[in-house]
Amino acid sequence: MTVQNRLSNCTLCAERFAATATRHRPNPVVWFRPGAKLLICSQAPGMRAHKSRTPFDDPSGDRLRDWLGLNRSAFYDQSRVAIVPMGFCFPGYDGAGSDLPPPAICRQTWHVEVLESVGKVPLKLVVGGYAHKYHLSTKAGVTETVQAWRDHWPSVLPLPHPSWRNTAWIKKNPWFEAEVLPALRARVQEVMA
Repeated sequence: MTVQNRLSNCTLCAERFAATATRHRPNPVVWFRPGAKLLICSQAPGMRAHKSRTPFDDPSGDRLRDWLGLNRSAFYDQSRVAIVPMGFCFPGYDGAGSDLPPPAICRQTWHVEVLESVGKVPLKLVVGGYAHKYHLSTKAGVTETVQAWRDHWPSVLPLPHPSWRNTAWIKKNPWFEAEVLPALRARVQEVMA
């Protein structure tokens, strides 16, 4: 059985998710194949992605696709784009309606095998603070990590999460749209060609 099939049927966090405010069941969003050109290492699926089993199937995805300069068809082409979140399931909301963090057990159980399955890619995007800490082994905050993007370029690029919650961050850091996004779009076009 492939890693994709085993992961699609994972129920490791069933009790954990049943205890959240959403009381949902595990529903892993699996979106990777060997041979991808672009690897997006993200945080965890949101509620919409949980329901559709399609990663970034929400306004965050619209913003991310805009950042990349990719339409939906290119973004969802699994032969070219792999999406490997820190947690493959929607982690749920807490009592205040905020997203819970991705459970560490997911990363600990699946990441080595999944990333080996995807293989070496020309461009790895590391999206959001949880992914920064794991993939870049950093303790720095999102702003400092993204500001240091040239330290990892051109094979790895840290990005803030494209959530609407980060709209204020984007406005407060105009260098991101002025410097990072043009370089990102050019590099994505290069590796996807």
